[in-house]
Amino acid sequence: MNVEVSAPFDKIEFRIEGRRMRVFGKKIGQRAACCDFGKARVNYAIDKIKGGHKITGTIQGKLGRIEVLRCKAPKTFLMNNWQSWGPTQKIYSDAKLTELETIAQDNRLHVFSPIPETILQHLVSDYFVCWENMLLGFLSSKIAHPFFVVEGRDLVGYLEYFDTSFNKAISLEPLVVLEGEAVESLLERYGSLINTENKIKISPWNPVGWCSWYQYFGKLEWQDILKNLDIAKNEKGFPFELFQIDDGYEQDIGDWMTTKQGYPPICELAQAIKSRGFIPGIWTAPTSVAETSRLFAEKPGWMVSENSSPKLSYKAWGKKIYALDMTNPDAKNWLFETFRTLKKAGFDYFKIDFMFSAAMSGTRQKNVTPIQAYQEGLKVIRKAVGKSFILGCGAPLLPSAELVDGMRIGEDTAPYWKTKPSPFQGPNAYFALKNAILRQFMHRKLWLNDPDCLLLRSKDSELAENERELYALVAGALDNMLIDSDDLSLVGERGKMLLKKAIGLRGGKVIVRGLLNDDFYIIESKRSSSGDFILAANLSDEKRTCRGKTIAHRTVELIVS
Repeated sequence: MNVEVSAPFDKIEFRIEGRRMRVFGKKIGQRAACCDFGKARVNYAIDKIKGGHKITGTIQGKLGRIEVLRCKAPKTFLMNNWQSWGPTQKIYSDAKLTELETIAQDNRLHVFSPIPETILQHLVSDYFVCWENMLLGFLSSKIAHPFFVVEGRDLVGYLEYFDTSFNKAISLEPLVVLEGEAVESLLERYGSLINTENKIKISPWNPVGWCSWYQYFGKLEWQDILKNLDIAKNEKGFPFELFQIDDGYEQDIGDWMTTKQGYPPICELAQAIKSRGFIPGIWTAPTSVAETSRLFAEKPGWMVSENSSPKLSYKAWGKKIYALDMTNPDAKNWLFETFRTLKKAGFDYFKIDFMFSAAMSGTRQKNVTPIQAYQEGLKVIRKAVGKSFILGCGAPLLPSAELVDGMRIGEDTAPYWKTKPSPFQGPNAYFALKNAILRQFMHRKLWLNDPDCLLLRSKDSELAENERELYALVAGALDNMLIDSDDLSLVGERGKMLLKKAIGLRGGKVIVRGLLNDDFYIIESKRSSSGDFILAANLSDEKRTCRGKTIAHRTVELIVS
């Protein structure tokens, strides 16, 4: 590697526990430099920003995996997974996520990483790592996949370009080094920098609504929709603006315009909702195509491929699922027409799920990275639906910034609290809620956070009353989207009052304290609908204390200041 030095670096050094960081393989001795990595050339600059530094530049050539930064690994830090369902969690640098081996055998490993071979070998944190007084974080993922790896005693930040060639210089994904504050403050600053870097505009509408999934799942029938529509309209205590039909209406995964037996045509679904005064919402998995679908039978050449055949993306619904190639012009036209038709039918809220499939590795028609292909698909959907609300789910996080209005920021919830103590073994209410807390810094900076659905029913649920209250009030205090998912005939007066109370906690400026604690968090909200308050959330199985009050396990205590 050849290095050409230029302007002096003003005697600034990055150090962790006495050891200097390396940037692009060299100790920092200058503000800007040019480096050669085989067939790749990097021009970079390091600039001071408030509370830290920012590394920017350009790169070109045949690009594989480029090392951006190397330093001493902290003993404990917050790690982050690349997509909605993966965790943000406190972890030790010598930890091994052994459950990944089981996931790998089940052909699901790439769901949790676009670089699956790496996460079996090393501890990986996508986009950022954070610990007391230090945060290292990439601000965008428009072309490369940014991630950090623990390699022995080192923490290394990489940009993965998937062996893609760029004849002209492209921008590096910017990296910031922030220091000198508590974890909570560092993450808030990081989120603000992402917002500024990507020029993100946040939706003024923070939805309150209903979703069919966690009561009916794939067995949803048309009569179930009509029944809940009428209850929502006619009974007091359900202040819904949105009514969203989830998975279960479609003929097959990929055949979104064909409803299954017992359903009216797609346009009548939207009209039934709209005529009752609600905003119509609908679920799709638009980049996923089932092996049994008409689309796959007719257009196998539209799929991401391997060795000239469609490449398996994942398995679900008891089927093999393939991924649309979002660089294929015909596939993009189909995607545009699908969403334009849904928009014309009257839908104004679009939950797009299993979106990681669009960013899987494989052969595409255009020579772009999987991240670029993913963004091409999202831009097509946005163009088709205009200003309608788009909720991402199962989606790569940073590449979705500025292209969605809301984002599911945890794995699926469930009508029970906890299963196995593993961040990859869901769904359950515990991990869904924990992710909502640890990813709060994304809310109103990258998008509106969706903590997944509230479950208010006492029947047909294993959640205890304190667990339902904990989930609902934390989601409200965090100012998140509030979407209920119950057979509304099973929701009694307590459930309705809980929903009202959660809605009343929204609207404040929020910060969460104790992110490196074990399942005990303090949520501070200022200028909410209920005024200023502090909420102590105990997700643990032990008693905790806050301001002299005992907080029982799996409970929440509201302290009005």
